[in-house]
Amino acid sequence: MGSGEGRGSAGRGGRGPGRRRWRRRDGAGGGSGAGAGPGARGGAESGRVLLLLMGGGGAGRARRGGAETEVAPGPGPGAGPGGPEPRSPPAPDYEALPQGAAVSTHMLAGAVAGVMEHCVMYPIDCVKTRMQSLQPEPAARYRNVLEALWRIARTEGVWRPMRGLNITATGAGPAHALYFACYEKLKKTLSDVIHAGGNSHVANGAAGCVATLLHDAAMNPAEVVKQRMQMYNSPYQHVMDCVRAVWRNEGAGAFYRSYTTQLTMNIPFQAIHFMTYEFLQEQLNPHRQYNPGSHVVSGACAGAVAAAATTPLDVCKTLLNTQESLALSSNISGHITGMANAFRTVYQVGGVTAYFRGVQARVIFQMPSTAIAWSVYEFFKYILTKRQEERRAGK
Repeated sequence: MGSGEGRGSAGRGGRGPGRRRWRRRDGAGGGSGAGAGPGARGGAESGRVLLLLMGGGGAGRARRGGAETEVAPGPGPGAGPGGPEPRSPPAPDYEALPQGAAVSTHMLAGAVAGVMEHCVMYPIDCVKTRMQSLQPEPAARYRNVLEALWRIARTEGVWRPMRGLNITATGAGPAHALYFACYEKLKKTLSDVIHAGGNSHVANGAAGCVATLLHDAAMNPAEVVKQRMQMYNSPYQHVMDCVRAVWRNEGAGAFYRSYTTQLTMNIPFQAIHFMTYEFLQEQLNPHRQYNPGSHVVSGACAGAVAAAATTPLDVCKTLLNTQESLALSSNISGHITGMANAFRTVYQVGGVTAYFRGVQARVIFQMPSTAIAWSVYEFFKYILTKRQEERRAGK
């Protein structure tokens, strides 16, 4: 996802296969003996110039009468059937996607990256949801992530941290497909307007914000169900039981009750995330080649910075999604709706420190999560583009 799409690596990381340049010095070539005089050398030099002009050698620079003459490239004497094969042009940079295939490539790579990211890190996500609880049950109070995982597995079953994974994977595929495709398209379009031919951090941040609108629209219902399944003593037996109960008791709007809060959190999160990732790529991978190590490091650091900065918003989103019963009974009647209401409730229940509940789990979750997402995305984008180029070359 690095910026600079459409710029080949050869133009940035050294000289590509350009013209071969050579210089003949007086008396340094065949055809003039050790004792040849100036006349003989001049005649041989003129003969060489004539031979080059007639196509008898490669591109070069001949010296005649003390001045260098640029000579156009010719086929060379070995260009026949038995001669050396001409050098093929370099393979295009993997980010220079074939025209017309970019959207499908980005969507497929993004879908795989999203599913992988959420599935691998799902147990940590479960712990994060519980640690953000404003008034947790005594049995659900944890000191750190490892203790939480151990206690959940020991007291509630080994598979308890995986409850809700199926709905998350179902939502993550289309959500991330829209997310990465929109980001790549807008990033390139805006970069060309703001900084033609280069990378613009403003364009990266703006593209990430717009892509978040599509991502959250597809993912928000899955988030609601997932977080209710993750809570301690969740009353739902399975995903469809949760969906039916929410629909029957709270209406269809409950699936989007936290959408504005989600956007309020994710827009700054993604702006910080993408700008940090692109900045680190400029430092660690300036030629924007496929470099797994740089993608992992950049993704992990970008996720950590963005996660820590937006934890208060994530706490409010969790409260809106779960409608935590103890918080409801202690503070207000009815359902918690809207960002302002969520912020007031969090402060009333736990004070300022409540806004940073679960920050450790959130950072621990986001670092490997974003590292996995970026490395998987860049890998599949590279592989898919390479195969497309091979097919185009074979036609």
